[in-house]
Amino acid sequence: MYTLADAARILRVSPSKLRYWNNTVLARAAPPGRVARGLFDFRDLVELRALRRLTEQGFSPRRIRRTLDSCARRWPSERASLAALRVSPGGARRIVLCRDETWEEADGQLLFDLAAPECEVSDARQAEVTSIAAHTRPADAPAAAPPQTALGWFERGCELDQEPATFQAALEAYHHAIVLDPGFADAHCNLGAVHFNLSERAAARCAYQRALELAPGHLEANFNLASLLEESGRNTEALRHYKVVVGVAPFFGDARLNLALLYEKLEEPGLAREQWRHYLRCVPADGHWAKIARERLSRMMQPQG
Repeated sequence: MYTLADAARILRVSPSKLRYWNNTVLARAAPPGRVARGLFDFRDLVELRALRRLTEQGFSPRRIRRTLDSCARRWPSERASLAALRVSPGGARRIVLCRDETWEEADGQLLFDLAAPECEVSDARQAEVTSIAAHTRPADAPAAAPPQTALGWFERGCELDQEPATFQAALEAYHHAIVLDPGFADAHCNLGAVHFNLSERAAARCAYQRALELAPGHLEANFNLASLLEESGRNTEALRHYKVVVGVAPFFGDARLNLALLYEKLEEPGLAREQWRHYLRCVPADGHWAKIARERLSRMMQPQG
């Protein structure tokens, strides 16, 4: 299993974008119960890589999500895989589902591949290609208009919070999302993360706190706020938020690691030991911190004096 931070590093996307993809797209594509919050297996990585490929080709997560929903309505006994989605050939770029060696749509409308060599449609070469998503913007078309919805601005923020050069633009995008939907907890949380990356600690803390007022169990907001509070020496408050995180996601390795280190700082060896053991259940055995965890546990078990 991979933590959210591990998966983000492997896929080369920001943790905030990966969390958004997980909650809005991957959780719909995966079998019930397989996707834990902030924890991914190898099959999840395959699905997420396919999702990243489609977004890089110009399709928004909302459109991809609608594709999966349409497939689920048409084939309720099956579960569409993100890895089975493709972009149709030719000038009209659409998302299609590769199913039983054919390309199909959710509503049954047929679209033949007239761009095939010789433009012939024969039994052997006919491709039953059907559109699930609408056309995307051609490469030479004018830049897309500003988003009209909170979700649209949020998605733009997720695209812009990757690099320092676009942090300010990301802040503006998240602010637009919040103006349109003041109760958008994810937007407040991501706003806090950008403020943190700009070393604006007070603004980051306010944004995380607002996210938690709206969604007390918000995983990322609790974790990020706990880290901020610990950084400023407010260990008791940090402890409370870390506990919320592991209550929501028991196998969130980074939270278990921070809890173990915090309990050591608070001179609570028994509780630190418990968290180190939990941590070792969450991460690969050959990881750097797994080795440190075993060393700490071994030292704690040695007789004192």
